[in-house]
Amino acid sequence: MLEDKNQQRTSLAELGEFGLINHITKYFKTENLSTIKAIGDDAAVLDASEKQTLVTTDLLIEGVHFDLSYMPLKHLGYKAVVTNLSDVYAMNGVAEQITVSLAVSNRFSLEAIEELYAGIQLACETYNVDLIGGDTTSSTKGMLISITAIGKVIKDEAVYRNTAKETDLIVVTGDLGAAYLGLQVLEREKQVFKVDPNNQPDLENYTYLIERQLKPEARKDVAGLLKELEIKPTSMIDVSDGLSSELFHICTQSKVGCKVYEDKLPLDPQVISACEEFELDSTMVALSGGEDYELLFTVAIADFDKIKGNPHFSIIGHVTPENQGLQLITRAGQEIGLKAQGWNSLDRQD
Repeated sequence: MLEDKNQQRTSLAELGEFGLINHITKYFKTENLSTIKAIGDDAAVLDASEKQTLVTTDLLIEGVHFDLSYMPLKHLGYKAVVTNLSDVYAMNGVAEQITVSLAVSNRFSLEAIEELYAGIQLACETYNVDLIGGDTTSSTKGMLISITAIGKVIKDEAVYRNTAKETDLIVVTGDLGAAYLGLQVLEREKQVFKVDPNNQPDLENYTYLIERQLKPEARKDVAGLLKELEIKPTSMIDVSDGLSSELFHICTQSKVGCKVYEDKLPLDPQVISACEEFELDSTMVALSGGEDYELLFTVAIADFDKIKGNPHFSIIGHVTPENQGLQLITRAGQEIGLKAQGWNSLDRQD
């Protein structure tokens, strides 16, 4: 959290918009055959092929979606890309290209933008996607990042939110709640730093939580895993705003209800210990924390034997008739109505 005051700072005004674009994109290479023309012309050119095209976009605003007092710019660039790719994978697709639009105030130097784009480039290399365009402009209030991801899905293999069926099993990948707790740790250390700038945080016991917050990974692997198991999800969504909110999206759009079992929610040991330290309920953290970027999906009950016991997946409940609503079954067997209490970007931030 200590900033090096002696680092070199090159004014962005020295390069100008086009000079900046050329500077920060000169090391990006194209890997996908569908990318005919990337950066350098009035528009990118993509091969349409016989597959269906997926397009998703996100806008990230400093002070609302990220805090640069503890979010390194390289991590921010990586995370900004990953959060968009996650939406493509949630459609059972393959991500191939991204565009990046950036607005920054004059407090950011060229070196800062280079750090941001180093993270973007690492994400492109890790997930085999091409940077094909975007825009840069000035901002009067900090940094704004808008990323659009473009992907492909084989015709008739796209998976939507509105196609879950009664008796389907509800499945989630990985574990839940770690990213939210990583944020709590970082926010706490930020407050400590404000009181004593010489205090160096000891984060050894929170490595997994902080990694899940600062450098999440999208579940590119899930489509292949399910194909190996000969399973096609009946509905799917990524867990960005919190498990309960994503369940609401699926159930509302599919016109169904659900029962989710508290003792089936997958929790990492660091999540459990951090919940005890912060005096938080681990179930509520798993349901409402958000930013996990795992995949939540439903499968036909006939696929139970194919998916049970798989270390990548947890069966956490099943789909019910719409009139039964959304219910959490506690460890004591009590039914409690689920509420969508995850992240809401339109909530007041003051």
